[in-house]
Amino acid sequence: MAGSNQSVISEFLLLGLPIQPEYQNLCYVLFLAMYLITVLGNFIIIILIILDSHLHTPMYLFLSNLSFSDLCFSSVTVPKLLQIMNSQDPSIPYAACLTQMYFFVLFGSLENFLLVAMAYDRYVAICFPLHYTSIMSPMLCLCLVVLCWVLSTFPPLLHTLLMARLTFCADNVIHHFFCDISALLKLSCSDTSVNEFWVVFIGYIFLVIPFLLITLSYAGIVSSILKVPSAQGIRKAFSTCGSHLSVVSLFYGTIIGLYLVPSTDNSPANETVTAMMYTVVTPMLNPFIYSLRNRDIKGALGRVVCKKTFFCL
Repeated sequence: MAGSNQSVISEFLLLGLPIQPEYQNLCYVLFLAMYLITVLGNFIIIILIILDSHLHTPMYLFLSNLSFSDLCFSSVTVPKLLQIMNSQDPSIPYAACLTQMYFFVLFGSLENFLLVAMAYDRYVAICFPLHYTSIMSPMLCLCLVVLCWVLSTFPPLLHTLLMARLTFCADNVIHHFFCDISALLKLSCSDTSVNEFWVVFIGYIFLVIPFLLITLSYAGIVSSILKVPSAQGIRKAFSTCGSHLSVVSLFYGTIIGLYLVPSTDNSPANETVTAMMYTVVTPMLNPFIYSLRNRDIKGALGRVVCKKTFFCL
């Protein structure tokens, strides 16, 4: 059996969310609204950063890529979830399942590395304000963005290749709303020890190390603030880093809690609900976190709207 084609099962069945039938329609409308808000919010930020020259700075270069990552990250899973809830057809072809898994890991990894680049940008801005322009040069910023994209391709490629070598036999029911790596490994009738090793190894290398780098950046920021303690300096630092810290807390809090911290209640239902936080809720909240307390984004929105109104007149 081990030498047979791994696509003995030609499709999987996604169980979706643990929702009572009487609440299906309400939840469908709720998730559709959340997805539309995610797409619209992130799309607006990307367009504003492209159109407004005031936002052509390192911080907003990283933010535009983060918004694109959020938009794609949510689009990998939510449309399929909505289609399942609407049609009651939980099937997903084998190839489509692996493709979904690939892009899910890709854009999750990209967000991970972009948050590190943004933390470094904030560290330089606060700790070396006089040298910020020379350090965060356009070439360095471009290289950091390219590096984020390049590094993000390794985890999904490795996981997909390792998953493709596994055999899936009788059970094809995935207890999740998307093709999550851990859920697929539970279904395989092959030896998954190699896959499990690389899931843990890559998880610690590509998740914990970036998180530690962000922590070190903020340790340097706090140390710099404490050297010149003033209410104005603290307010400036909080306004500069508050949005990034909020996004980091949302993203890493749920992912580390789900994948890297042992839990006494590791039921599929709890894993599914937790996964909703970083696949649906976090990408939706990020545009609001970065725009509501951001004068630059508000100013850019006002300028773009006024310019469009002027041309219409």
